[in-house]
Amino acid sequence: MERESFKSRLGFILVSAGCAIGIGNVWKFPYVAGQNGGGIFVLLYLFFLAIMGIPILTMELALGRASRKSIVSAYKKLEPPKSKWHIHGWLCIAGCYLLMMYYSTVSGWMVDYSWKFASGQFDGLKDKNTVDGIFDNMLSNPLELLLFTAIMIIGGFFVCSIGLKNGLERVNKFIMIALLALIIVLAVNSLTLSGAGDGLAFYLVPDIEKVNKIGWISVISAAMNQAFFTLSLGVASMEIFGSYMSKDNTLLSESVRITALDTFVAIMSGLIIFPACFSFGVEPSEGSSLIFLALPNIFLHMPGGRIWGTLFFTFMSFASFSTVTAVFENLISSCMDNFNWGRKKSTVFNCLFMLIACLPCVFGFNKWKDLHLIGSFGVLDTEDFFVTNILLPLGALIFLIFCTTRFGWGFDNYIAEVNTGKGMKIRKGFRFYFRYILPVLLGFIFVYGLINKNYSG
Repeated sequence: MERESFKSRLGFILVSAGCAIGIGNVWKFPYVAGQNGGGIFVLLYLFFLAIMGIPILTMELALGRASRKSIVSAYKKLEPPKSKWHIHGWLCIAGCYLLMMYYSTVSGWMVDYSWKFASGQFDGLKDKNTVDGIFDNMLSNPLELLLFTAIMIIGGFFVCSIGLKNGLERVNKFIMIALLALIIVLAVNSLTLSGAGDGLAFYLVPDIEKVNKIGWISVISAAMNQAFFTLSLGVASMEIFGSYMSKDNTLLSESVRITALDTFVAIMSGLIIFPACFSFGVEPSEGSSLIFLALPNIFLHMPGGRIWGTLFFTFMSFASFSTVTAVFENLISSCMDNFNWGRKKSTVFNCLFMLIACLPCVFGFNKWKDLHLIGSFGVLDTEDFFVTNILLPLGALIFLIFCTTRFGWGFDNYIAEVNTGKGMKIRKGFRFYFRYILPVLLGFIFVYGLINKNYSG
């Protein structure tokens, strides 16, 4: 069967960026920046994105483009004879399933809140405890959670069932363009608020005294984690798009474009949130509750708050849906490559499987709320811990070793694939950095994540 391909280069960039753009950088980036002192964290984030995120992204895309296969088959085609690198491919697929078991659920929260604002369920509410209670009531209602999770899952697989060009590429083009338009409108609105200047200063002006108080090691590690995880690297969620792309442009050029778009959305998210926080007296370091507890209270005190709340959570829904459809495409393609299934059969199987697999996360907030799998971790925290702290950093380290050593595909083969086409190229002089420095950085993220149990959001 001939391998599908993207209709246009723009389609590839938007779909690939859509996979990277999601809850992790739209939700997590602003509150992590808030917790780590603002401006200096942003600068460190950009630095580590360049020296860590982009190189690993080129490796995932290189495996896909060189093999024209999903990850397991890609390893089998490129690995040395009698080696077992493809075992990691199966772990990547397992990681994608595990990721979607809770990511689909949290994505459903975004759709739920978008509907609540649009339908006027927040209208007239001014008391903070009442607004906060809406979030608690949502989590305690398994039918409500299941409904919006199912909307996200069925909608995502429906888009993928239509095909790469007519489904995933066409829909994600619209979603990404709408997402970019929404984020600009929301940012402009926030910048017109009375406290916008203080919010921008907190967000973008470096404050060494503030970082000294927090601790440099803590801020640096947070920036490294965010820079790495924002691109969804380590479980081959980006590799699949390399298998669909042409060889007209170098992979470094395409990786920089994808990263730039992903970073633009993350930075703009901060421009939406911090001016609003300072304008309405909300602590910008509140953590993960910032989105569902603090922001609704802010919107309700804004003129036209119902509209702004609806637009914001629609934007969040688009961001999460772009990731959901991209990872679902990876699962579908994997079944097609490994089991010789057609797209429809693979879509139906994976859709039914995900509807069942998401139940533990849904019930983890209500029926099974007293279930603790690792220490005090609930279901979602446990699933997220395995993906974020183990499978992602360990997977990236394995990709790195496979692409840069003679035990795997090899540095020369990797460089040849990355540098095929027009655009920026990686020089062979980077061999030392890739072999001896980048593994240490990835190893630090892995060990630090296990020790501190950080989450991607």
